Amino acid sequence: MAQQSETSFYDLIGGEPAFRRLVEVFYEGVSTDPLLRPLYPEQDLGPAADRLRMFLEQYWGGPRTYSDQRGHPRLRLRHAPFVIGPAERDAWLKHMRDAVDTLDLPPEQEQPLWEYFERAANFMINAFD
Repeated sequence: MAQQSETSFYDLIGGEPAFRRLVEVFYEGVSTDPLLRPLYPEQDLGPAADRLRMFLEQYWGGPRTYSDQRGHPRLRLRHAPFVIGPAERDAWLKHMRDAVDTLDLPPEQEQPLWEYFERAANFMINAFD
C-alpha cells in the first residue's frame, strides 16, 4: 500500500516564496526602526534576512539549509549579546505582524504561525526595565 505523505506547513502556506516575502517585509520594517536596527550589527541586513528565512523554512518543514550551514539554532545563545526587553519584543512583533499580514493566510494557517512568533519573541527577552 502506498504511503501518503503529509503536506508540511512550509508547503501549505506557499513554500520558499511565502517565507521570502515574510522575511523581506519584516526586514523592511526593521531597517528603519530606531529600537531594533541597532541590534543588527551588519550594515547589510541581507545576511540576517537569509538566516531568518532559512531558520523559519526549516522550522516549518522546509529545507534543512539552516542546520546544514549553521548547526543547531541555539536561538537564546545567538541573541544573548543583545539586550532584548519588552520594548524590543514589541517592536519585533509589530514588524512581524505587518509581514504576516501581507501573506493573506486563512485563519487556520495564520494562527499557528502568529502564535509561534509570539512565543518566540517572549522567549528571547533577556532584560527587564
